[in-house]
Amino acid sequence: MVLATPQRQVQTKVVTWEKLPEDFILPEDPVENLQQPSLAAALTDTLGAANRILPSMLVASNFGIVATINQKTVVKAPDWLYVPRVNSVSQGVIPRSYTPNIEGDSVAVVMEFLSDSDNGEYSIRPAFPYGKLYFYEKILQVPTYVIFNPYEVTLEVRRLQNGQYILQEPSPEGRFWIPELELFLGIWQGNRLGLNINWLRWWDTAGELLLWSSEQASLERQRAEEERQRAEEERQRAEEAIAQLEAERIRKESLATKLRELGIDPDAI
Repeated sequence: MVLATPQRQVQTKVVTWEKLPEDFILPEDPVENLQQPSLAAALTDTLGAANRILPSMLVASNFGIVATINQKTVVKAPDWLYVPRVNSVSQGVIPRSYTPNIEGDSVAVVMEFLSDSDNGEYSIRPAFPYGKLYFYEKILQVPTYVIFNPYEVTLEVRRLQNGQYILQEPSPEGRFWIPELELFLGIWQGNRLGLNINWLRWWDTAGELLLWSSEQASLERQRAEEERQRAEEERQRAEEAIAQLEAERIRKESLATKLRELGIDPDAI
């Protein structure tokens, strides 16, 4: 007699979009390392300095994204996220979270900066509270998911194709095209605000690096100083020209005086 193995019943997931309950307690997890908030701030700073952030957009870090799955509220807070259009918020209201589809567009880009603990950014756990990769891929269906490993200095970009994330190949320069922002994303090593680390940075379609606001300010100061120096050089050249004209006038007057002393009319020459 053959015993039939009971079939495991897969629970259907019912996803709804509901605002975060007022009494919902958001987790207050500590920042895992000094780099994470700095990396996120630098990404946003660049977009702002390039006038690429509109009032209708949501660009945030460690900000809760809400979905309700089988009547359970699930909140994930990516290290960095981008939503192209959100509904206007009432004056004086500080949002606690964002619920796609009822408060604006779906989330277009999420980034996670890899921790050195559990690698939860790769988790495909399909049960509550759900792994990050599973949540972004299957529940939120975010088109672009970025994972940056600052420890091994690697960058991975996944694009959603037919409901599944596909790992993308970088350009010859080691950068990835992010179509939602029409920019390339890549790794750049250098100093910002006293941190000399590997940063994530944006490049435009022409391959030009988008500057941080501090770099723009430094460049403007440099240009202003160069302009000041040019103006000073022009002033000096003008003064030298005036001095030469004055010297020539004095020379001519001296010559005319000598000619008159010799009885010669200089005007008649």
